[in-house]
Amino acid sequence: MKNLRSLLFVPGNNPAMLQAAGFLGADAVILDLEDAVAMNEKDAARRLVTEALTHLDFGSATVIVRVNGLDTAFGADDIRAICTTRTEAILLPKATAERISEADALMARTNLELIALLESALGVEMAYFVAKASPRVQALFFGAEDFTADMGVPRTKQGHEIEFARARVALACRAAGVQAVDTPFTDTNDPDGFTQDVLRGRVLGYTAKALISPRHVMPLHDLLQPDPSEVAQAHRIVDAAEEAFAAGIGVFSLEGKMIDAPIINRAKHILSLAALYGGGR
Repeated sequence: MKNLRSLLFVPGNNPAMLQAAGFLGADAVILDLEDAVAMNEKDAARRLVTEALTHLDFGSATVIVRVNGLDTAFGADDIRAICTTRTEAILLPKATAERISEADALMARTNLELIALLESALGVEMAYFVAKASPRVQALFFGAEDFTADMGVPRTKQGHEIEFARARVALACRAAGVQAVDTPFTDTNDPDGFTQDVLRGRVLGYTAKALISPRHVMPLHDLLQPDPSEVAQAHRIVDAAEEAFAAGIGVFSLEGKMIDAPIINRAKHILSLAALYGGGR
């Protein structure tokens, strides 16, 4: 799976939004068959999404489908139907290692990838093992709304109640070598709150975020780019490191600060993000 920054949810039972989905600027669109669809519309939404995947143009956006959980009467049928379409990945809710294995079996003889949605205490606790349960798993997605419901705690904008779980999922992603997708910010009328939420996720290691509004796409892309001052400093560190290594020096001083391998690696990571996102702010 290519690196994604923005994953925009699109209700699977809304024809107008499905038609527009690929042209809203998001790196990926998630056609949602789960939470966005009422119980009595599940089968109809599956047929609509299947038709949309067959006939609509989603532009350059990566197409992902959130199926219903495999603990429901709809999940397995969703996966079987989606496997016949042009989608690129399936987002599996309530993911555990066992559910990933079940989905993997249903997806046999396809090249579809998986994103595991972790939204329970068990899912977060076993995050690394979920990521390694199948080679199809390309990302873990932390779902804070269901997680806090499972924990029986209030969900707040400040997010103190999810700090540990949010960090735990990002850490597992890094350890397993998969992408980390941050939970959506659900107040579309609070741009300052959205900015702070993105930045909190970024310092934990999240490089992608799920969105519920097209209005959040461009602000997210801007916020995830390294700042020009960060990029400039990273260039200075890497250039100085190359000179030091050529002279046989492993640790050196730059602008009064000691520079060693971890700092150099961090600078290289910043430059890789800048290249990925097309520069800095």
